[in-house]
Amino acid sequence: MKERENKSYAASGVNINAGYETVRRIKPMAESTYIPGVMGTVGGFGGLFAPDLTGIEDPVLVSGTDGVGTKLKLAFALGRHDTVGIDCVAMCVNDVICLGAKPLFFLDYLAVGKLDPAVASDVVSGVAEGCRQAGCALIGGETAEMPGFYPPGEYDLAGFCVGLGDRKKLWDGSTIVPGDALIALPSSGLHSNGFSLARKVFGETEETLREPLPALGCTLGEALLTPTKIYVRAVHALKSKVAVKALCHITGGGFYENIPRMLPEGVTAKIDAASLSVPPLFRLLMERGHIPPDEMYNTYNMGVGMVAAVDASDVPETLDALRASGENAFVLGECVPGERGVSLW
Repeated sequence: MKERENKSYAASGVNINAGYETVRRIKPMAESTYIPGVMGTVGGFGGLFAPDLTGIEDPVLVSGTDGVGTKLKLAFALGRHDTVGIDCVAMCVNDVICLGAKPLFFLDYLAVGKLDPAVASDVVSGVAEGCRQAGCALIGGETAEMPGFYPPGEYDLAGFCVGLGDRKKLWDGSTIVPGDALIALPSSGLHSNGFSLARKVFGETEETLREPLPALGCTLGEALLTPTKIYVRAVHALKSKVAVKALCHITGGGFYENIPRMLPEGVTAKIDAASLSVPPLFRLLMERGHIPPDEMYNTYNMGVGMVAAVDASDVPETLDALRASGENAFVLGECVPGERGVSLW
């Protein structure tokens, strides 16, 4: 396609040629994520995907959408844009797998005030890396240049994932009963939640974020920008070994809001606080912000990114499967009779 110059549009702040250059840069990144089922390539009016329905009796599409939130502010301050795309993918695919579905494809939306092809390609490189980790394809997206809408050097990033499941094999927590075990999959850090509070506590200047913290083994900014862990491969490995009853993604709202979402009425999640080894970043945040423990557990993942509910007899096999996939999983607690909720003891 022949590129044209549009002086009138450029005078309003929109650089069409920067858009062309951005597409040139991100096309090979997207193509590096392609899996069987992808049709066509980036640049069409829609992304095409032909799912393989072999062995699936009653196909159900499962979707999830999310953004990165104010964690982006730290990327702006440090001028590092290659990890937030992983967060964007993770927040979507980790929700999709909670229903027992397999993520198939992903689309992203990047909105900027002034398009910088180098920054945009850094962002999308993270999205592509997240898709590779999740085993899904980046089949399309949108880059919107909106002069005057975002401050210089800032942008917003959101995404959308579609997965595939078999209706009879989806997880809804309805089979959970008292006596079932709760298994924790560790997080990689704060993931992408609670950053408005973290930014208030720590600050967000470049000087502050480059502060070395021996307890963390890195700078504060590096710890905070650590990408959200993607659990797709670990959960897929577990699913092939154990009859999982439910899976919970610990996002905003922490333990108290997320764990009850997978529980049926009449069941309480009894969490053994002694089983938790709260990572130093969370302890530092709690100390500097003078945040009560209950509020921490109601905001952050506290070192636990996913919780799986399984039959107590399946605990050894569950731990073996998760550890074989690289997850240092451990028993977090159990299900007991009571009002649907969470009890830490």
